[in-house]
Amino acid sequence: MLFNSLEFAFFLPVVFALYWFVTQRRLKIQNGFLILASYFFYGWWDWRFLSLIIFSSSVDYFVGMAMQRSEAKKKRKLLLWISLLVNIGFLGFFKYFNFFAESFAEAFTLLGSPIEASRLNIILPVGISFYTFQTLSYTIDVYRRKLEPTRDMLSFFAYVSFFPQLVAGPIERATRLLPQFQRKRQFDYNQAVDGCKQILWGLFKKMVIADNCATYVNLVFEDPG
Repeated sequence: MLFNSLEFAFFLPVVFALYWFVTQRRLKIQNGFLILASYFFYGWWDWRFLSLIIFSSSVDYFVGMAMQRSEAKKKRKLLLWISLLVNIGFLGFFKYFNFFAESFAEAFTLLGSPIEASRLNIILPVGISFYTFQTLSYTIDVYRRKLEPTRDMLSFFAYVSFFPQLVAGPIERATRLLPQFQRKRQFDYNQAVDGCKQILWGLFKKMVIADNCATYVNLVFEDPG
């Protein structure tokens, strides 16, 4: 689901209304609804990849909890490595497997032992880099004792999957964004109006300025000489 799509034009007002005027009374319900909305937003592209973000979130949530229960430096470092290997492993597999497979095949060819590269017909999950490094920032900050691990699974999952920055960034540190999901939010009319203005201004810059400039920029990149 693209931010400048018709689907998002229906999605955002519905989520906004339900978030502020139906689920506002209880923080857990509000965060739970935000998670469902974010998963719906992400799953609109391909629901199968929801398992990746749920798994990564689960791993780092429990890694953070385990770090809290341990004072042993070696164990904490082992837990950090588990988080790194799981998250970077997923990212590396989907993003770089074919690249490295072809590079190895070319290297063997240059050495006189040609082999056929094993390519996988896999799709790069949208936003995997953003949510991977966002959830990693949590475990790294917990490991460095810059952040107390949260016991609130809903707030953590909402932090990782927050749909406005899930597929396009920016990557937010847990120390800055996570506490916002852990405290009660109140509707503010002035902030809502300001937010709508910024959304409309962003759409104008994307659809009117950037998309029209892209026509000429693409011509330059296609024939740089």
